[in-house]
Amino acid sequence: MSDTRTTPANAEAAVDAAAAAPDALRSRQFWIRTPGEAEIREALIPAHVPGQLRIRARWSGISRGTESLVFRGEVPPSLHAIMRAPFQEGDFPAPVKYGYASVGQVDAAPAPAPAPAHAPAPEGPGGAPPAGNPSLKAGDWVFCLHPHQDLYWVPPEAVTRIPPGVPPARAVLAANMETALNATWDARPGPGDRIVVVGAGVVGLLVAWLCARIPGTRVTAVDVAPARAEAARALGVELTTPGTLPRASADLVFHASGSPEGAAEALELAGQEATVVELSWYGTRSVPLLLGEGFHPRRLTLRSSQVGAIPPERRPRWDFARRLQVALNLLEAPELDALITEESPFDDLPRVMAELARDGGDTLCHRVRYPSPSPDPSPSPDPSPLPLSHGF
Repeated sequence: MSDTRTTPANAEAAVDAAAAAPDALRSRQFWIRTPGEAEIREALIPAHVPGQLRIRARWSGISRGTESLVFRGEVPPSLHAIMRAPFQEGDFPAPVKYGYASVGQVDAAPAPAPAPAHAPAPEGPGGAPPAGNPSLKAGDWVFCLHPHQDLYWVPPEAVTRIPPGVPPARAVLAANMETALNATWDARPGPGDRIVVVGAGVVGLLVAWLCARIPGTRVTAVDVAPARAEAARALGVELTTPGTLPRASADLVFHASGSPEGAAEALELAGQEATVVELSWYGTRSVPLLLGEGFHPRRLTLRSSQVGAIPPERRPRWDFARRLQVALNLLEAPELDALITEESPFDDLPRVMAELARDGGDTLCHRVRYPSPSPDPSPSPDPSPLPLSHGF
């Protein structure tokens, strides 16, 4: 995940300086020790950090495509700086602490500063509420772009409150929804369009779900795994296998399979003057494209979409905080639970990540479960039961 949101240097320094205090707390963290191998490490974090929130994770989500590339050590050296995630520690290829879909509860919060008398209400871009969460208190549910870790400190502006209508366990999809939302903005689909999404992973199905909500569109997902048809149906999207749709017939094609074969399928499906939006990230792999057949006579447009930048026409009014809040609001739809197909405890994450990086099979979103604190200040409704992954 390339993202221009970064960890404030003074925030890291404050945590590091206080970790040696006698009342420091133990934090358990997922680290890639070397490409293809990972472990759970224990580290000390401070019991108090002025002005910051202490978050106790309850769930995190594995972004299978990007995290598999990171786990295998396939981040190109030229992209080591660009591909850093917020709150990442270590450097590519390893050792590195990576991830960006943490859901938890505020464990400790700073006292809110009193507002000056007669001060005007602050505004963000386009009149939106400003970033930051001055009213957060212990027990509140939040989403944070943080690596897999059970207890951590972050500035208030680094978390987003989970809306009341979104079960916290479903909020692990927030980062994927941000990516899908950004891709939809990049593509500009219109009412009545015939839209194809090649690659029915989590991001691909979220893009298909968003596009299917536009009046009159006909949206079809294409994937080599027929077993994903059930999740697609739950989202109101038809799924078919490669080679079954008419060639050169789509108004708009998204490619999100992460495979060269999927990229070729996307180009073949795009109609005259159509656009193919490429969401896949291939890391260090070379990808051949069939640009000598119908690409030129059909005057196709191939466009990259990447979540690290908001489309230019929206930047004067939108920032990352507003986009993430919209992504979380969209997760109120209960059918999106169909995208979370596996769950396992945090202690099993090294083995689970190795399995997903080798061959995740039909897994969509794999949710990681952290131990519940005791006492729990604000218990959430139990999520739908899911099978434990591969016996872990």
